[in-house]
Amino acid sequence: MKNIGININSSKDLDGKILDNITKTIYNTIKEAKLFFFKDAIDLNKSDIKLDLVISLGGDGTMLRAARELAAKGTPILGVNIGNLGFLTEVESTEFPSAIKALKEGDYFIENRMMLSCEISNNYERKTFLALNDIVLAKGTLSRIVKYDINIDNKFYTTFISDGVIVSTPTGSTAYSLSAGGPLIYPTLNLISITPICPHSLGVRTTVIDSNSKILINRKKQREKVFLTVDGQEAVELNEIDKVEITMSNLKCRLVKLNNYDYFTILRKKITSRTKECEAD
Repeated sequence: MKNIGININSSKDLDGKILDNITKTIYNTIKEAKLFFFKDAIDLNKSDIKLDLVISLGGDGTMLRAARELAAKGTPILGVNIGNLGFLTEVESTEFPSAIKALKEGDYFIENRMMLSCEISNNYERKTFLALNDIVLAKGTLSRIVKYDINIDNKFYTTFISDGVIVSTPTGSTAYSLSAGGPLIYPTLNLISITPICPHSLGVRTTVIDSNSKILINRKKQREKVFLTVDGQEAVELNEIDKVEITMSNLKCRLVKLNNYDYFTILRKKITSRTKECEAD
């Protein structure tokens, strides 16, 4: 790896010390490295340099933003946690020296994660969004609950009244979907989950479908404000005539994983238990 991009969440490194330490560690380990710096993913997808790797310095939000920006280029991402939870990141900042050494020695692999493509369309325009975690439709702050029609592969599936609906990838199954009662799904599987948010009926539960399916969502109570959010970061208010179609994207998020990576250990420590008490002997 020669051309290495470093994307940092500037709010997590106000004095620049973290970036300085990371830079020195890379140069001390990979002498021939050429580094290219980005802040808050600005212009990350516009760089003319073919990057062999992008190091994401931040937390999960930083990873999600970098994943969307780099998916079209297919650039691998190594996540280094300098935030809070950091479930999507590969290593903590204190582990970075050993991680960059492992990369130099080829002691890693690339894990492909599926992404979602969301198209909002009406008679006048179309907008397309890309998501690694989820697409969420939810009511406005003062709105009442909304009625949603769900069609899968051009066939009517169900109607329910709820605060909203979460369409999630396996990567996003540990995020908002899990909080709303959705299942944990192993991240490399190609599946899509549909989870209602606070449904009015107790009989409405998460549905998990094949990733090749096409999901069409229409809302019935058009007077209420409904917002669509992408990975919890991009938001757009839906018009009354908007149709929302969600499919698996043909783009992938390519994550760098060290060969000692253990998904279930990270899942226990950072999601299901967040304690060391259940660690195996």
